[in-house]
Amino acid sequence: MATLEEFVTQVTAEVEAEKPLFMANGDDKIEFTDDDYDWIINNRANELYWQQENGWKVSRQDEYPNIGDQLDMLYHAIDDDETLKTQFADFYTTLKEVKDNNPKP
Repeated sequence: MATLEEFVTQVTAEVEAEKPLFMANGDDKIEFTDDDYDWIINNRANELYWQQENGWKVSRQDEYPNIGDQLDMLYHAIDDDETLKTQFADFYTTLKEVKDNNPKP
């Protein structure tokens, strides 16, 4: 896993290879200042670092079933096993009551 400083080094090389970069100012093109280049480098490096550190969380969240479906899967797993019904009695009876009070049509 890369450090933020390693990402800064990587992105600095990438930005150096892209130079010169310009911004539009009406009909004029103005080359970025050193501060602009520093902002781009830090912004891109921080994004890469964030993706490295947190991207897996976002991917998991996107792939998990919604929480209602997860609870339903747990309920049915417990409902099919007498031992689990005992071990998770409070959880099971609470969900069973909701299901019993709101049956599928």
